[in-house]
Amino acid sequence: MAAEVQPLPPVRAPAGPAPLTADQAYWRTFKNQLLLPSPHNAGITSIALPDHNPTGAQADTFAVTSGSRVQIYNTKTRKLVKTIARFGVDDTARSGVLRRDGRILLAGGDSGIVQAFDTGSRAILRQWRGQHAHKQVVHVVRWNPSVLTEFMSASDDRTVRVWDLTEDEAKWTGIGHEDYVRCGCYLPGQDGIVVTGSYDQTVRLWDTRQPSNNRPSMTFKHAAPIEDILPMSSSMIASAAGNEVTILNLIAGKAEHVIRSHQKAVTALALAQGGARLLTGALDGHVKVHNTTSWEVVAAFKYPSPILSMAIVASGRQAEREDRHLAVGLQTGLLSLRTRLAGTEKARTREKAKKMEALIAGEADEYERKQKKKDVRQGIRARDRGKDFRGEGADIVITGNERTMQKKLRPWQRSLRSGKYGLALDQVLEPEGDVGVNTEDVLTLLTALRHRSALRTALAGRSAEQLVPVLRWILKHINHARHVNLTYDVVLLLLDLYSFRLAEWQESEDEEGKQVQRLVTKIQRRVRQAADMASQAQSTLGVLEMLEMG
Repeated sequence: MAAEVQPLPPVRAPAGPAPLTADQAYWRTFKNQLLLPSPHNAGITSIALPDHNPTGAQADTFAVTSGSRVQIYNTKTRKLVKTIARFGVDDTARSGVLRRDGRILLAGGDSGIVQAFDTGSRAILRQWRGQHAHKQVVHVVRWNPSVLTEFMSASDDRTVRVWDLTEDEAKWTGIGHEDYVRCGCYLPGQDGIVVTGSYDQTVRLWDTRQPSNNRPSMTFKHAAPIEDILPMSSSMIASAAGNEVTILNLIAGKAEHVIRSHQKAVTALALAQGGARLLTGALDGHVKVHNTTSWEVVAAFKYPSPILSMAIVASGRQAEREDRHLAVGLQTGLLSLRTRLAGTEKARTREKAKKMEALIAGEADEYERKQKKKDVRQGIRARDRGKDFRGEGADIVITGNERTMQKKLRPWQRSLRSGKYGLALDQVLEPEGDVGVNTEDVLTLLTALRHRSALRTALAGRSAEQLVPVLRWILKHINHARHVNLTYDVVLLLLDLYSFRLAEWQESEDEEGKQVQRLVTKIQRRVRQAADMASQAQSTLGVLEMLEMG
């Protein structure tokens, strides 16, 4: 028995741009952007997350500092939960940060005062000011990740201090910086070790466990003022100095790598994907994602103004924490929140968008009817999944070459099989409803006709009315680089077959003939334009090659 004739495989266009890498695909999922302006259009100077507490209560909030306010946002809803604005008239809030249980918020200020607020009532619990406090701007405060009542602060008065909520004076004071101290943090996994960065171009490590030891344990000298530091592990630190980010190895006491991917000063650092990616934000408006193994840039975002602060907001339990939001603070006072939707939430959002489109188009009832049918089908498939009904009630099941269901041939495919090449070309060039002519089908048919040496047969003996669809398709695709070889063969055959009739059609009063003449003229003009552009491109390439040689 003869084998069945299969339909022609469709001609696929060559691949376009390179496919997205895994990192690019991952970071493109952060696309549900929300732009939130600050109350007085003041720059967003700090975005701080509470330290994660795997054993106790965890606050599902994060703090954003701008101007004289600290705003608290919910990580799940992205909505403003509370605003704390109990600062002086001429004071500016700095580095608002929540304790890991979310009950107390710390903030520094331009007045040199460190304040602790009750987030429930917004009341000021305690202020550290006066003779035994900082004398100048306090740019950074951070909670101790292991001691619930302890925190550190760093100031423009060049000192680093460690405090306890229950005491009025600092437990420990570090002296050694020679300029403003603008960033600092606790080193994870190293109880009592503080790291600070200063405008004296140094990163210093301090052991705060000994009250008498107020000098740095280790100092790293950089080539520019330190804008931000980020602990990557208990023995690795990333420091931003100028437009460079240096990876410091504390055990080896040297720089592991220097990242140079920005044009202006890097102002913000953050870790993502469980520490596998390092994000850097700079005054050039770019956020760049680096692989922490090769330190190559694997993804990037562009923002309309300089970046002052940044954070990756994660959600979930300690062992299953996933990146949820990319929060970026801009100099113009905008807070950008890009949210990554995944799983059922992503499907629910997509379904909601489809339902809204159907409602706007006035097709809500039809959409609901289709959705009910879909739900019924999915329920049946779920119920019968894993079952095989082909051998029900039989003692022996004979299997063989099962005949698969064949797709029904379309009219132009049937004409091609019958050798009616001209009719097949007419049928494939007929518009299909609102979609129009299917370019993939036309390319498939023309390729098959060329392989069968039947292209001349399909184009010959046509009237002016039958030539119009062919010429329209050529005019539309004559400049497409992917189809130029095939289109070129078709044009040459048409000129060979009908060039002697063009003058006749031009002089006649037949409207179809005049339309053919107009289409040929347009094709000629478009080919000439493409040739001129190719000539200019070749000339430009020659100039560039001469410049490279020079």
